[in-house]
Amino acid sequence: MRHLTEIDDLDADELGRVLELASLPDAPRVLAGKGAALVFEKPSARTRNSMEMAVVQLGGHPVYIQGGEVGLDRRESVEDVTRTLACYHAVVGARVYDHAVVERMAAVDVVPVVNMLSDTAHPLQALADLLTLRREFGELAGRVVAYVGDANNVARSLALAGAMAGMAVRVAAPPGHTFADADRTRIESVAAAHGGALVVTDDPHRAVNGADAVYTDVWTSMGQEDEAEQRRADFAGFTVDGRLMAEARHGAIFLHCLPAHRGEEVTADVVDGPRSRVWVQAANRMHAARGLLAWLVGEAV
Repeated sequence: MRHLTEIDDLDADELGRVLELASLPDAPRVLAGKGAALVFEKPSARTRNSMEMAVVQLGGHPVYIQGGEVGLDRRESVEDVTRTLACYHAVVGARVYDHAVVERMAAVDVVPVVNMLSDTAHPLQALADLLTLRREFGELAGRVVAYVGDANNVARSLALAGAMAGMAVRVAAPPGHTFADADRTRIESVAAAHGGALVVTDDPHRAVNGADAVYTDVWTSMGQEDEAEQRRADFAGFTVDGRLMAEARHGAIFLHCLPAHRGEEVTADVVDGPRSRVWVQAANRMHAARGLLAWLVGEAV
C-alpha cells in the first residue's frame, strides 16, 4: 500500500512516472466503478475541483466530505473514520489543519491516502508545479526556481520536489518565516542525492537573479488571519513586482499557487502579465492529481 503524505514519499523515478501519467492524453480508467473519499477540514476551490475531476476522468465517483460530517477525533477517531471510508472507497484524500492527521490515516494502511494539504506539506501543488515547469522548459535538472515569501507548506513541498528533480531551489524569506532547521536539512539531503541544490536567503534579489521561474504565495495563509497586519510588516520588500522579475533570466516565468492578493505578495502587472503561468499551473492541478491517482491505484498496488 502506497500513500502520498509528502512529495518525497515518492522516489525520483516514481515522481517521473507520476508526471508521465499526468501528461497522457487518455486517462487510464483505474477507478471505474470505484469511489474516492475527499475529506475537507479546510475549504478549497482548486483542490476540490481538480481532485473531483481527476477522479471522474479515471472513471471513478468522488464524494466530497466536510470535516464536520466525520468529526475527526470528535465523533470518531481518525483511524476509525479512515477504516469506515475504506469500506466504500478505493482512495482517501484529506485536506487538514494538522499534518499528523494524514500520517495517522496512512498508518491505518487500508487504502491509499493522499495529503490534499496540511500545515506542513502540499504535495499535490508540488506535482502541479513540476508539471508546469516541465511543460515549459522540458528537462528540469539544472533549472533554477526562486521562491519569494513565506517558507510555508507550499515552499517546503516545492523545494523537496525541485531537489528530487535536480533543480536549484532558492528560497528568500524574512527572518522568522524561513525553514525550520529540520526541514532545511531534509531538503538539502534530498538535493545532495539527486544533483539539486537549496539556497536559503533573506534577499529576494539574490534568489531571483538569473532564475528560470519566480514563485510566490500569500503572506497570510488560511488560519493565520490574526497575524495579517504583522505579516505585512514582516514581508515588506518581498513583493514580486516588475522590477524584481526583470532580474530573472530572459524567458523566465512567474508562478503562484493561488489565491493571489494583488498589491501584497505580487503586483497585478506580474500575475496578470505575459510571463505569468498561474492559470496553466492551476489547470495542471487536475492533471497532476490524475497522474498521482492513476499511479497509486493502478501501478503502486
